[in-house]
Amino acid sequence: MRYSLHIARVAGTDVKIHATFFLLLAFLAFIYYRHGGAAAAIDGVLFVSLIFLSVLLHEFGHALAARRYGIRTPDITLLPIGGLARLERIPENPKQELVIAIAGPLVNVAIAGLLWAFLGVTGGLPHPSTIESAGVSLPVRLLTANIILVLFNLIPAFPMDGGRVLRAFLAMRMDYARATQIAATIGQGLAFLFGAFGLLNSPPIPMLVLVAVFVFLGAGQEAALAQLRSASVGLRVASAMVTQFQSLPRHATLHEAVDALLQTAQHEFPIVDDDGAVCGILMRNDLIVALRKSGAATPVAEAMRVNVPSLHHSMPLDRALMLIQESGCDALPVLDTAGRLVGLFTPENVGELMMVQTALKSAPGGGRLQRRPPPLPVG
Repeated sequence: MRYSLHIARVAGTDVKIHATFFLLLAFLAFIYYRHGGAAAAIDGVLFVSLIFLSVLLHEFGHALAARRYGIRTPDITLLPIGGLARLERIPENPKQELVIAIAGPLVNVAIAGLLWAFLGVTGGLPHPSTIESAGVSLPVRLLTANIILVLFNLIPAFPMDGGRVLRAFLAMRMDYARATQIAATIGQGLAFLFGAFGLLNSPPIPMLVLVAVFVFLGAGQEAALAQLRSASVGLRVASAMVTQFQSLPRHATLHEAVDALLQTAQHEFPIVDDDGAVCGILMRNDLIVALRKSGAATPVAEAMRVNVPSLHHSMPLDRALMLIQESGCDALPVLDTAGRLVGLFTPENVGELMMVQTALKSAPGGGRLQRRPPPLPVG
């Protein structure tokens, strides 16, 4: 995720903090300072930081449960709205997804249990009626926050863990795409109710409305991804790649790249060396930025993106989609078994393939489209 700061690597998982998280801390420090001075600001920022430490441990609960099934978690990113553990793939077995989904809230249950035990030993357990009063100790507030995290995450709506738990139970009785669609519909229904309550309440509750919008959009995105995953089962990169494209030599200038941009429908160009090996990808936005900074005589090698992943034409389509999302590029080069450049893989072409597959399924007799890569590189 862009604008994220890498702070650590734990058990093979990168821990990142999004830049907006620091803006949140600064804003909260300012609010606390205005109401109670420096001591209140320090206490408030410490409390929020400990909440996000609980969120981080929650995400590691997901990561460790996923590792049990051989699923890596490349990174965990802390955002102002919570944490995001990016799994290498979604487990095929609904029981595995259930374990992974429930592992996060169980971590918060464990944290709350430890805090409860600590407060019991130290005599700090408050009466329930005083929990929200001023002057409550930091451990009590943190205990309350973890209980809220458990309850919030178990709401049966994507992208919360409760939505994934619901889908896992449904997927034990029906196909994955249908289970996701039902869970997403339930989630969007709950989001609508949350939003309506937040707007109609007197006074309105803006945070609840914001959460409702977040849940509604997240549920829709999850349903769309599940549909795409279902439609791409059994398909390979060769079925979706662009085979008629233009590449540029490493020694070409941005002027030549502009000519190619204007003369073709391409927005991204693979850059190749004298042997035809791919050494980078030139993106349209990077081309425009480089033109402004250094002019048309600049070599494309200075503007291209390097170390981009290459795809094999036989790679499963869903895996390729994950790689292109991780890379941050709008296109990736496709190689054949001999390492020759034979295509470009773009999300737009995948979308067109999905439309074709949907049409074929509706046609008499059904059917699926599979293509083979050309025997020689093009361009």
